[in-house]
Formats: sequence, structure tokens, C-alpha cells
Amino acid sequence: MKKTITAVLSAALLVTAAGCGGGGDKKDSGASAAPTAGASAGATTGAKKDPVKLRIAWWGGQARHDYTLKVIEMYQKANPHVTIESEYAPFDDYWKKLAPQAAANQLPDIIQMDISYLTQYGGRDQLEDLTPYTKNGILDISSVSANAVDGGKVKDKLVAMNLGVNALGITMDFNMLKTLGIEAPKKDWTWDDLTKIGEAAKGKGKIMGGFRHDVYFPYYLRTLGMKMYKEDGTGLSYADDKPFVDYFTMYQKWYDAGMLLTLDKEATKKGTPEEDEMVMGNSISTVGWSNQFVLLQSTAKRDLELQPMPGPNANKGLFLKPSMYFSVTKNSKQKEEAAKFINFWINDIEANKIIKGERGVPVSSKVKEALKPLLTPAEVKVFDFVAWAEQNSSPMDPPNPVGSVEVEKLLKDISEQIIYKKISIADAAAKFRKDANAVLAKNK
Repeated sequence: MKKTITAVLSAALLVTAAGCGGGGDKKDSGASAAPTAGASAGATTGAKKDPVKLRIAWWGGQARHDYTLKVIEMYQKANPHVTIESEYAPFDDYWKKLAPQAAANQLPDIIQMDISYLTQYGGRDQLEDLTPYTKNGILDISSVSANAVDGGKVKDKLVAMNLGVNALGITMDFNMLKTLGIEAPKKDWTWDDLTKIGEAAKGKGKIMGGFRHDVYFPYYLRTLGMKMYKEDGTGLSYADDKPFVDYFTMYQKWYDAGMLLTLDKEATKKGTPEEDEMVMGNSISTVGWSNQFVLLQSTAKRDLELQPMPGPNANKGLFLKPSMYFSVTKNSKQKEEAAKFINFWINDIEANKIIKGERGVPVSSKVKEALKPLLTPAEVKVFDFVAWAEQNSSPMDPPNPVGSVEVEKLLKDISEQIIYKKISIADAAAKFRKDANAVLAKNK
């Protein structure tokens, strides 16, 4: 669930799905010290370098903020000429803050980027092409797969570096289900199975996690062999409104039966793990990306499980997604230094012993191998789930087109009108198609 500075998601300024987190803006000053062992990816030796100041922004919860600051401190010790100022916020606040900075050409040097905004920022030439840095060795991608790299491209320009790989899933409390007398689902379960489990949980005074429609309606379409957007971004791709009607009919049934958190209560949430209904023991599940699992389990202080999304045809709907990216902004005056920090983040093993895949399973095969013996049981579950997803998924759709953020808002607004019975589902499907296509038609 997108909420995704805000990571996380967790994981500053304006997103994610998330599943990211809270925290106010804060700055972290650099300290001068000798390079530390294990921080070699950014370490400097020899002549003293001119001072460099970088600004970096991300979204996420407190745990993401804490470990990110530790990694920044490690980098500064290895590079005493560099001072890094940090800015972070929950997902939605992050993007609200980033937008006016972009308009004023005052973006931080490094910004955490989400796939929903990649085309918007990259297509408007607000992000630096990192390709030259991959060729001159400043950004080492030798242990990163081509697919992972290509996920950050817009119009053949590498405008974002993938920080980790994610898969959609449902975090479930199997022990709670057992206590309630409800059988845990199999991996190959269906939407009907989810409905039955939700009904049984409701009968025991529990709810289940709801979906961010901008993430899960496209997943639902993929299970039917359809896509949300045309490849050229000029309109919606699915030609029939039946999938929209079927999806929201199912969702309205859940809501009307009291199986989901009410919208008024949902509106008060900031997306932090601490306020998640499952963490608080009120829900049997929460829905989001695999990288959110570790923080959810540690916050809940009990064992949880990562469950695949319902089917049928879940393997068609599931895909491996860049959990989030780091981008260097066009307005940065320190682009090379910013690229060096990103290189440190994805390649330095000691740094990744702190990160431990919280922003997604690492893209560097060397880092992934080095981390395996060090993982906690919860982290092993995430790595295993992503490995399973690699064998049970389909290729990712192209990055969302320019205008997709506005389309996602339309979808959110129309879904609330459906829930509050202000519009029929059939009329909502037609209205969404008309309004979304009008937005996307600007790309022609």
C-alpha cells in the first residue's frame, strides 16, 4: 500500500503501500572522522577534499528514519568532507512537500522516488540521467540485474536507482486466526476464500485489512490479463467496465458487512505501523508490500506471516516491483557526490547490515548473499517470499504515465462515493473511465 521524508514506509516530504510512516522534518549534521572499516564504497583517501553538502529526502516511519540516519552517519565518517542534511515525512506529506520544491527548482540533491511518480518527475526532466555514472564506475551496477536497473528508466534514461525488490502480499496473524477458530489460508487461495475468512473474523469481533485501490485494482486487472493504462499513457487500457464493477461490488460487500475499517477512521491514519489495526490486535490482516513486513512484525511484537494475494490467476497479477528508488535531481549542484552516496547505499555490505532489506530485498546479488546468514526470522520470511514471488509472478507493467497520480485520486474519490452510496457502481465505472481518460488524453 502506497504510504512508500517519506520507505517506508516507513521508509519526508509529500506517498506507499505501502505501509510507510510518520516523523517530522529533521536535519542530521555530518561528523569528521577517519574512514571506517566496511564503509569502503564511499571512502576517501589522500588529499583533503572541498566540503560538500547534500540534502536527502525520504518517506517512512520512525524505524526507517532511525536506520537511515545511521547509514548517513556511516557515510559521513567514511567521507569527512561530506555533510548530509536529512528531510523526511509520512508518504502523503512527503509528496505534498516535494511538489512546491520541484516547482521552485529547489529539490533536495537526492530524493526517494516511488514508481507512481517516476514518470511525472522523470518525464518533466526534473531527475538526472544516472547512465553516465554507471559507465564511469561511480554507480556500480555490476551485481545488479538488468531488470532491476531497467525498472528505473523513463524514455531510456536511468532517472532512478532501484533500492530493492518488493512483491504484493497480505500480512496475516495466523495465530489470531487459530485462536478465533479460523483455518489459515493456503497459498493458492481465492477472493471467495478471503471473503469467507473475513466474514468469520467479523463474527468474532475482528476486521481485515482494506486495499489501496490504486495498487490493488491494477493487480485485479492483471489477474484477468488486463492492464490499467495503455502503454503510451494516453488512456485506460481495459476496455470493459465489468472488472471495475466486479471489484468494487466485492469491496462494497465487505464494507457493508463491517469487515473493514470505516472510512472516517481510515482518514485519521498516517500510514505508520504503530497505528495499523492488525498491529493493535483489531484486524486479522493488513495489506501492503513485502518490505513493510519486518517493521510490522517488530512493532506488533508477535509472529506474523506473509500471505500471497488471492487469485484465481494470482501469478498473472503478481509482479516484482522496485520498492522505491533514489534519484538525483536536476537542480542538484552536487550530482556526482549524490551518485556516490547512492552507490554506497546499494553496494556497501556494512551499510546493508543496517538496512537489511527494509526498502526491499537488495538489488545487489553480492549484498544479498552477504546478508543471508545475518537475517532475523522475520527478514528470512521476506527474502523467502520475494524468492517465491520470482517464480510465481509475471513481468511488471511499464511505469505509470504522467497524470496517473491524478487518476489515482479520481479512483480514491469515486471509491468513497461508492462506499457512501452516493453513486451506483455502474455509474461510478463510467464516470471514472470518462474522467481518467480525459486526464490521460493530455499525453497524446
